[in-house]
Amino acid sequence: MKLFFLLSLSLFAAVSCARDFDFFYFVQQWPGSYCDTQRRCCYPTTGKPAAEFTIHGLWPNYNDGTYPSNCDQNQEFDYSEIEDLEKTMQSYWPTLACPTSDGEKFWAHEWNKHGTCAESNLDQHSYFLSALTLHKKADILKALKAAGIKPDDGFYSLASIKSVIKDSIGFTPGIECNRDGSGNNQLSEIYLCVDTSGEKFIECPTFPRISCHNKVQFPSF
Repeated sequence: MKLFFLLSLSLFAAVSCARDFDFFYFVQQWPGSYCDTQRRCCYPTTGKPAAEFTIHGLWPNYNDGTYPSNCDQNQEFDYSEIEDLEKTMQSYWPTLACPTSDGEKFWAHEWNKHGTCAESNLDQHSYFLSALTLHKKADILKALKAAGIKPDDGFYSLASIKSVIKDSIGFTPGIECNRDGSGNNQLSEIYLCVDTSGEKFIECPTFPRISCHNKVQFPSF
């Protein structure tokens, strides 16, 4: 009986992971906000990243707000699959976690937790390439700067930030903020939604529970 229960549980887990997801969250983070908090920030082995929104991840999600994770332990991260993308990823998908590293551990985490849940649509190389392509297509910092919203430690209207990004990309973003050591509400992450092909931005069916004040600081980096 116990064996039957364990087998049934394993089968349920496999089916749960096999359920088709509905969309991706494409999440970009501002390094100035990541580093301007009470937690430690370490530059990668390649040095200080450029002052640019960088990729946090490309995350499969369901329309009801839940998400799959760690869907295939037999397809864990293989660096050789993305070796040709390494230099681009070091620029646009760097790690700021401590201790200092080359980013491979961060990329492995993103693939193992999130990427394996999209492998029915994207293999490992396509998954990372899609995120890099989306980053280039979005070019959020360029749009914000053109509207006079710059990473100069100033405070800007949250509504204005959302409006500029929507006008540039065509779809409403989700904005996540954090707090620095002084308690200032800072622009931290931008959520955009992408179709299951990993190619096209779409309106988000739902957003995670994220919140910001009406005025947020855009810290320098």
